[in-house]
Amino acid sequence: MAAAPAVAPPAAETDRIPKLQAEVTKLNQISDNEKEGFVRLVSRYLSGEEEKIEWEKIKTPTDEIVVPYDTLAALGEDPSETKELLDKLVVLKLNGGLGTTMGCTGPKSVIEVRNGLTFLDLIVKQIESLNNKYDSKVPLVLMNSFNTHDDTIKIVEKYSGSNIDIHIFNQSQYPRMVAEDLTPWPTKGRTDKEAWYPPGHGDVFPALLNSGKLDELLSQGKEYVFIANSDNLGAIVDLKILNHLVKNKNEYCMEVTPKTLADVKGGTLISYEGRVQLLEIAQVPEEHVGEFKSIEKFKIFNTNNLWVNLKAIKRLVEADALKMEIIPNPKEVDGVKVLQLETAAGAAIRFFDRAIGVNVPRSRFLPVKATSDLLLVQSDLYTVEEGFVIRNPARVNPTNPTIELGPEFKKVGNFLKRFKSIPSIIDLDSLKVSGDVWFGSGVILKGKVIIEAKQGATLEVPDESVIENKVVSSPDDIVN
Repeated sequence: MAAAPAVAPPAAETDRIPKLQAEVTKLNQISDNEKEGFVRLVSRYLSGEEEKIEWEKIKTPTDEIVVPYDTLAALGEDPSETKELLDKLVVLKLNGGLGTTMGCTGPKSVIEVRNGLTFLDLIVKQIESLNNKYDSKVPLVLMNSFNTHDDTIKIVEKYSGSNIDIHIFNQSQYPRMVAEDLTPWPTKGRTDKEAWYPPGHGDVFPALLNSGKLDELLSQGKEYVFIANSDNLGAIVDLKILNHLVKNKNEYCMEVTPKTLADVKGGTLISYEGRVQLLEIAQVPEEHVGEFKSIEKFKIFNTNNLWVNLKAIKRLVEADALKMEIIPNPKEVDGVKVLQLETAAGAAIRFFDRAIGVNVPRSRFLPVKATSDLLLVQSDLYTVEEGFVIRNPARVNPTNPTIELGPEFKKVGNFLKRFKSIPSIIDLDSLKVSGDVWFGSGVILKGKVIIEAKQGATLEVPDESVIENKVVSSPDDIVN
């Protein structure tokens, strides 16, 4: 999610705040905390108080600020030390997203990833294996949105016998505003779910406190929370990172990883006026966008794997000090232009003491945003052990193949139907598939492969086919 500085509206707009407060008071569907949080966010947006980035002040962070992963100290052999470390930790997964992009209903975290296991199954297995191995008590906390909450409550019942405490809380629910006059849509008679929105994952900090979960976790002696997207299969507990933060008293750590050409729009860490800060593409002056996208100057990007000190979250939220950049997100719903204001958790880095980045291996960033990503993780590039998705060492190239699938493969159901089995892609560099293509079982793809069915025609790739560095548009192009 890209952060954007709010456009400063005319000064007269700030006169809207008392009226907005009166309108928000009528919204009985949300709590007083949510009402106050919403009014504060809109007030900041209308005040135009966002700081502009001065390009010439941007400096490349040193290795003290963005620590190379391979310089982190290894842990000792004593399992009791590891247990002590793990007992300070909470794992929080951002679980507010729906699987609609991939043609699924309900929370995205219940899409099957591999061997019949969902994202949530894998996450639970990972944490449970740590708890079993070290006799630790790492809890799993799921931050839901009002879109995913009811379904998630039912889903987690199946883990009731697991060696893991699962906590659930809802992030804030804010009213969408009608764009023409910034009136909350529910006060104009729109009463269904479409009238509301979850205000981005930057809301994790106030929502954790308002839900009572933050105080509950602190009372259990927990010190750090590891926050990650539920669809990032690479976001597993890393004891070296946790150990480093505890030893150095870092309140906040963002995992970054080297940028490839596929990641040029991702936010990056910079040193700015003596502090570490996240720079998003939407904050970049137009004349510098090309420079921002260059992988020469800005070499790293934010994975959205974050490690944060719980006491620091409490201190900053209670002081209302987390004024993250506001992301205006205009939408059109049923013909009505609406505006929702959001924040991103990565932007909070500049408010924490001794905040750092850690430049981690690419293996810690394995998001599944589309069926092309699902193809990667279901293939022989990966295996699953105790819930951990492990890369096949037989793959020589450190980067994954680029995969582009046509709209026929967009929905998970259609994707699965079109493969008798997922092809072997250990030696694949790139794959582009378009049109009505169906794959047999035991197919092997190598090098650069393009498979395109002619318009109106069906193209079936036979069982056991080996396709290497070819453009295939008919069965005759496949010679085994």
